[in-house]
Amino acid sequence: MSRAPWDYLFLPFTSENFRDVFHPMWIASAVLLVVLIALYAIRTRRLHRHPPYLDMYEWLLWTGLITFSLLIVAAVFRFEFFLVLAIALIGIGMLVWIRFRKFPPVFAVYEQKLAKQRYFSRSKFAKPEATIRSKGSRRSRRRR
Repeated sequence: MSRAPWDYLFLPFTSENFRDVFHPMWIASAVLLVVLIALYAIRTRRLHRHPPYLDMYEWLLWTGLITFSLLIVAAVFRFEFFLVLAIALIGIGMLVWIRFRKFPPVFAVYEQKLAKQRYFSRSKFAKPEATIRSKGSRRSRRRR
């Protein structure tokens, strides 16, 4: 380091200026982008009947797609380092906020809704007679 730390903020983000972080940053962005798309495809296929989970994974997909794509673009077009740092911090902060702040209350409400549905369906079909038709009702249908 031959400069003050704040002087590095206004240098272009290249492999010459940032030997330690340039290649790991764009490689990690590309890998995380592929992992995020695969995770979205797998999890949405499994959770297709649970709308809050689909919403969360869609939010994560678009936020990650924008963040990691911008980091790759910043490496290719040599953005200044303060822009790269801002993209990474805001994007990762947004991913953490989505997963741990925005959706847990939604999941809690959804869990209560599912519990109520299970309770009512269990009480509705608790007696075996509720699911078995009587013989009289079958005969009246055949005659008509």
